[in-house]
Amino acid sequence: MSHYEAPIRKPLVTGEKSYHDISVEIARPVEGKANKTWWIVFSISLIAFLWGLGCIVYTVSTGIGTWGLNKTIGWAWDITNFVWWVGIGHAGTLISAVLLLFRQKWRMAINRSAEAMTIFSVVQAGLFPIIHMGRPWLAYWVLPIPNQYGSLWVNFNSPLLWDVFAISTYLSVSLVFWWTGLLPDFAMLRDRAVKPFQKHIYGILSFGWSGRVKDWQRFEEVSLVLAGLATPLVLSVHTIVSFDFATSVIPGWHTTIFPPYFVAGAIFSGFAMVNTLLIIMRKVVSLEDYITIQHIELMNIVIMITGSIVGVAYITELFMAWYSGVEYEQYAFLNRATGPYAWAYWAMMTCNVFSPQFMWFPKLRRSIMFSFVISIVVNIGMWFERFVIIVTSLHRDYMPSAWTMFSPTFVDIGIYIGTIGFFFVLFLLYARTFPVIAQAEVKSIMKSSGEQYKKIREEQGDDAKLYTMPEQKPLPDFKKLIAEANTTSDSSDANTKTE
Repeated sequence: MSHYEAPIRKPLVTGEKSYHDISVEIARPVEGKANKTWWIVFSISLIAFLWGLGCIVYTVSTGIGTWGLNKTIGWAWDITNFVWWVGIGHAGTLISAVLLLFRQKWRMAINRSAEAMTIFSVVQAGLFPIIHMGRPWLAYWVLPIPNQYGSLWVNFNSPLLWDVFAISTYLSVSLVFWWTGLLPDFAMLRDRAVKPFQKHIYGILSFGWSGRVKDWQRFEEVSLVLAGLATPLVLSVHTIVSFDFATSVIPGWHTTIFPPYFVAGAIFSGFAMVNTLLIIMRKVVSLEDYITIQHIELMNIVIMITGSIVGVAYITELFMAWYSGVEYEQYAFLNRATGPYAWAYWAMMTCNVFSPQFMWFPKLRRSIMFSFVISIVVNIGMWFERFVIIVTSLHRDYMPSAWTMFSPTFVDIGIYIGTIGFFFVLFLLYARTFPVIAQAEVKSIMKSSGEQYKKIREEQGDDAKLYTMPEQKPLPDFKKLIAEANTTSDSSDANTKTE
C-alpha cells in the first residue's frame, strides 16, 4: 500500500482546482488590470520612495552631518537599517533552498514571493553603505582593483569588506535561483499571451523553454545545485554581518555568540516579513486557495522557534557579561536594560521574545489577523534589536566626558522610510509582471496535496486502489499445466500403439 503522504495532512491547494484553473488564476494578476487596492498601496509606496530619494540627494549634496551622528556615535541608523534589511533577505533563500533540499511540499506556493523579497531587500541593504560613504561616486575604492593612487589598497582584514563579498555572492546566487524557477512560468505566460509584444518579451525571458523532458531534467539538476550552494550562504551572510561587531573590542559587541544569534534573528525577521507580504498578497491578488492557513501556520511555527532561540541568546549575553567579571561588559548590559535607552531594550524584549510565544496556541497561529499583527511586531522588534546593539553600546564608552545621546534627524528617518517605500514599489511591480506562485511546482503536488484528490481518496476508502496497478488475474500454475500436457501426450501415444 503506497501512500503519497500522511492522511492527517490538510490539502495545500484548496478548492476544486484543475490544472487549467491553476494556470488561469496564477496568470490573472499579470494579464488583467490592477485593482483599486493595488493602486492605493502602490501610490503610498511611491510617495515614501520619492521622499526617501529626496533625503538621499540632500545627504549626498550636503554631507553626513545632516544625520544625527556625533563623535561618540559615528554609526547609528544607517548600519541598523543595513543589518535589518540583510536579515529580512534571509528567509527567501532559506525557504527555497533549504526546504527544497528537505523536499518540503509547503514551500511550493510561497517560495517565489520569498525569493523576490530576498532580492529586493538585499538591494535596499546595499544602498546604506554607499550612502554612508558620503561620496558615493568613489564607491569603486572598496573594490580590490589596481589603481592609480599609489599604495591605496583594500583592507582585507576588515569585516566590512567581507560583507561586500558575502552579500554580492548572496545576491547573485539568489537572483539565478529565482530566475531559474521562473522559466516554466514565463513560458506559460508566453504561450497564453495575445499581444505580440507581450509574447515576444516573455519569449525572451523564458530563454526558449519548451517543456521537454530534457528541459525539466536540467531544471531539476540546476535547482538542486543552486540550493546546495545557497544553503551555506544563508548561514554565512549573517554570520559575516555579525563579525562587523564581534571582531571589535567595544563592550557589548565582542561576543562570540553573535554569529548563530544573528542567523536565528535573520531567519526570524525574514519569515515575519514573508508572512506580512503573503497575507497582503493573498488578499490583493485573491490567492487564498494557494496560500492557505496551513502555509501561514507553518511559518508561524518557524517564527516561534527562532524567536525562542533569539530569547536564549539574549539571556546568554547577560549571563556571560555577569560571568566574565569584566566590569565594562557588565556596565554595557546594565546600561542597556536600565539606562536612558531602556525603552528600546524592553521594546526589543517584548516584541522578539514574548510576542512569538503566543504561537504555541493553535487557534492564534491559525488566525490570519493575529499572524499579520505579530509579523509586523516581530520586524519592529528586530529593528530595535539592531538599534540597541549599535547605539547603546556606543553612547557611553570608557570616558564619561564623551558620553552622549543619539537622536535621528528627519533625514535619517526619511531615508529609512524611503527604502521601505522602494521595497514595496519593487514588490508590487513584481506582482504585476511575474507569476507570484510557481504554477509548475504547485501542479506537481496536486495529486498528493490537492483538495479534490483528497476527497476522491476518502470516497474510495482504500487508498491502495488509487495508487496500485489494476487488479490482474493470478498467473496459472505452470507445473500443473506441464504435468497435464505430459499425461495427455502419454495417453495419445498409447492410443496410437493399440491402433
